[in-house]
Amino acid sequence: MKKFYSLLFLVVTSVSFGQILTDSFNYPDNALLTDNGWTVHSGGTTEPIDVGASNGLTYAGYNTTVGNAARLDNSGQDVNKAFTAPVTTGNVYFSFLVNVSSAAEGYFVHLGPGGTATSPYAARVFVKPSVNAGKINFGFSNTSTASYAATPTDFDLNTTYLIIVKAEISSTGAASMWVKSTGVPTSEAAAGAPEHTTSGSGVTSANAFYLRQYNAGLVAAIDEVKVYTTWFGETPCALTLGNTTTLCDANTLSETDTYTATIPFTGGNSGTYNLSTTSGTIGGDNPSTTTEGNIVISGITEGVNVTLTVSGACNFTKAVTAPECKPINTLPYAEDFNYSVGTSIGSTQKWTNANSGDAITVSSGNLNYSGFTSSGNSITFSGSGAESLTPFTSTTTGTIFASFIVSVTDIANITADPSVTYFAGLTDGSTGGYNARLFFNRVGTQYQLGFDSASTTTNYDATLRNVGDVVFVVMGYDFNTNTLNAWINPDLTTFSETTPATLTVTPTTAPTAFGGFIFRQDAAATTPTIVADELRIGTTVSQLLAVSQNAIKGLAVYPNPATHGVLFVETAANAERTIAIYDVLGKNVLNTTTSSSEVNISTLKGGVYIVKITEEGKTATRKLIIK
Repeated sequence: MKKFYSLLFLVVTSVSFGQILTDSFNYPDNALLTDNGWTVHSGGTTEPIDVGASNGLTYAGYNTTVGNAARLDNSGQDVNKAFTAPVTTGNVYFSFLVNVSSAAEGYFVHLGPGGTATSPYAARVFVKPSVNAGKINFGFSNTSTASYAATPTDFDLNTTYLIIVKAEISSTGAASMWVKSTGVPTSEAAAGAPEHTTSGSGVTSANAFYLRQYNAGLVAAIDEVKVYTTWFGETPCALTLGNTTTLCDANTLSETDTYTATIPFTGGNSGTYNLSTTSGTIGGDNPSTTTEGNIVISGITEGVNVTLTVSGACNFTKAVTAPECKPINTLPYAEDFNYSVGTSIGSTQKWTNANSGDAITVSSGNLNYSGFTSSGNSITFSGSGAESLTPFTSTTTGTIFASFIVSVTDIANITADPSVTYFAGLTDGSTGGYNARLFFNRVGTQYQLGFDSASTTTNYDATLRNVGDVVFVVMGYDFNTNTLNAWINPDLTTFSETTPATLTVTPTTAPTAFGGFIFRQDAAATTPTIVADELRIGTTVSQLLAVSQNAIKGLAVYPNPATHGVLFVETAANAERTIAIYDVLGKNVLNTTTSSSEVNISTLKGGVYIVKITEEGKTATRKLIIK
């Protein structure tokens, strides 16, 4: 008993330091939160949030009072309560008790600007029913799109949990969430590994704590909200860590590249600080002896998030989100989407996602067009969601071309006629720098394809197409004439750069570079269900068609990985062939013409390369790993 009271005293006496909000919801039974310092920001008076009749939650070592709790049990009113002062730097730590008796997926707690503002939000806590009956999962995200641990923990219905959140107040928005069933961790380091972490789409000012009712299927009690600028009001640490920067050590098609994280600090040389990391090697400046400097964590595997733990004079953690270490694709570029069905193409090494929402995914089967041989799989997307970009070697002179096969398979979600959107295009290499856009326009039960450099267009092909039609599209740009061309369903037996284009555009401002191709999901009511296949990009039309076939019969490239300085390239024709090898930056590191199957690669260092083989006018590419 004595030990219990000591712990309780610790909690009670520490709450005043750095505290910016507390609410135990000890109002009269059925009292409205809006009558007790909370502000409505959404939902008006519909199903207002009130406190329950003696339904307060208890949790050993945490509660300071016992009484009522806020009830989230319907869709309707959402409320927030302001902090004693806005937080514009450092971290916000908030904690609360929650007991879920019925779950429907959505977020119910978060940070925001306060008052009647409905954005920007951050540090959103989600809940959903588990795949296992009678269980729930808690998720965490800075956006409205839920994110959960790779293997989320199952928690019980009708059980009280302590949820603790740390949110970095910055645009990077690094944040962590812990879910505890027993105990109140005395420090961030003592809390152990978070249930989930997130980053991106953060806020530069946090002014209030929010409660949200989003679905009548969620029935939950919320109690004992506490918000601090330090972990449960502990004495602020003299050592302060700044925003983390990450840099890939290499960018290859391999998924085992490494990266380096750099974390600046101030307030060092003020005590003894012990540093540890969940991955990588710690180096850089020592905060125990250096006032200001950088902590460097090197050799971290691509895709692996890291937690830096500081102990000693202070006890806290710092989450590091892994970057994507993906290469710039070399030209000519061929993509047959030969990935596992259901894979998000943004998770592959050739592609990256932009924005949030449903991913563009790999679908089984192919689209086929006369004169073109398809292989691998295809992709599909519809409505709103993430865009997927594949970067390629920046092209600033001459010509650039991209081709792909596309089919609009369903327009049932398109609610307006006309309903216009662009769903594919060439960019300057960024996700927003569109230089050429392919448009969809619903016309009754049919549709048109359009083409333009701008975000709107009246430049449509007169041909009305039916759902299910297979269409071959080629986009091209001539730097010399500042002309964009689109060819729709060309005859591939005669097609060339001189073939009259279906649609032509003269950009108002001439593009200076092309360096990426993007598939785009616009909105639920404007983007139909689309299947796309066999993307090709090159600087000539002949490159598109040559690469598209990959028709060197009997081609075999081995060993792969190569380990002894020799590569064998064999074909059925066994004719003279040109072999060009490029590094991940697109630099030609070997070029030879030979009739022999044996190629000397002893001068090449270990790494990932692209091998381009040309024989009898046919071209194929292969990825090569040298160890």
